[in-house]
Amino acid sequence: MIASFPAPLGAETLLIAPQWIGDAVMTQPLLAVLHARGQRLTVGALPWVAPVYRAMAQVSRVIEFPFAHGRLQLSDRRNLAKSLRGQFQQAVVCPNSLKSALVPWMAGIDQRIGYRGEARWGLLTHALPNPPRHDRGSMVKHYLALAGGIVPTDDPVRPVLQVKPDTRIAVLSSWGLHADGYYVFAPGAEYGPAKRWPARHFAELAGRLNAPVVLLGSASDQALCEEIVRLAQVSRPGACTNLAGRSGLDESLALVAGARALVSNDSGLMHIAAALGTPQVALFGSSNPLHTPPMSDVARILWLKNDAGYHPPLDCAPCYARTCPLGHTRCLQDLTPQRAMDALASLG
Repeated sequence: MIASFPAPLGAETLLIAPQWIGDAVMTQPLLAVLHARGQRLTVGALPWVAPVYRAMAQVSRVIEFPFAHGRLQLSDRRNLAKSLRGQFQQAVVCPNSLKSALVPWMAGIDQRIGYRGEARWGLLTHALPNPPRHDRGSMVKHYLALAGGIVPTDDPVRPVLQVKPDTRIAVLSSWGLHADGYYVFAPGAEYGPAKRWPARHFAELAGRLNAPVVLLGSASDQALCEEIVRLAQVSRPGACTNLAGRSGLDESLALVAGARALVSNDSGLMHIAAALGTPQVALFGSSNPLHTPPMSDVARILWLKNDAGYHPPLDCAPCYARTCPLGHTRCLQDLTPQRAMDALASLG
């Protein structure tokens, strides 16, 4: 049975965005379907995710929600909901948390769609059954189901982001860079160290490349990126520039769009590169590329779990743990810089 959520032609729709950058990217096909139906789209997003939605052509307006991660902030949500009353006929709630469904409910939006989640009976008018997190298949299709009705199901359905050419040129110029003249490394992963390729591997790869390397990430990645700069200095002085915490996500989008290629862990910037069409090498350890792959023809995925020549086999992967439960992190330690170099060469 196909769920149906009819909305009037030209309906004003509020999408409550996920809190993770990668998940935000994977909502773009959902927005494309809603936009194609004639709905006008406003996205409510936390500040660190909002730039992703400003890069989606289907979005008319982005409202930055003034909420902190993990906090209820009930009075702030009530005040925001009051300001939104009467503006929307439909709300699509992407996260599963109770607090993410509060603003549409408090704002009195008639149709409120989402997955059954954290004790939010009554907050949604249309609640879809929520499959277990590690049994959802593609997250793109997981979010697409929130559109209801018949939606594209051909594999793959790929997110698309856009950076305006003049924006890209201005950002690259401000950092002294030229399009296709540098690589981007994204060595961080907010979830934990079991998703992070070792700093020494990033440094060795940087030392072997024939173009500058720009390191991107959040402020929490600064120390990790400084370690990569220090290690790379031994074999290739000046190879790396650390912009982690120095460039906002709006700038990072432009820097990824202009790069020759990106090398990253399974992270938000990995998904951004795929949606921008930037060639990339994606390094997987504790997570599963069958669940959250970079959806791009110019992506190369490296995962020792599915390497028949790697011994002993990684029976422990994917563990989805923040830190390696066995204490060895072989899934990333044994993923050599040479493999990454070969994968980059295969991109042409």
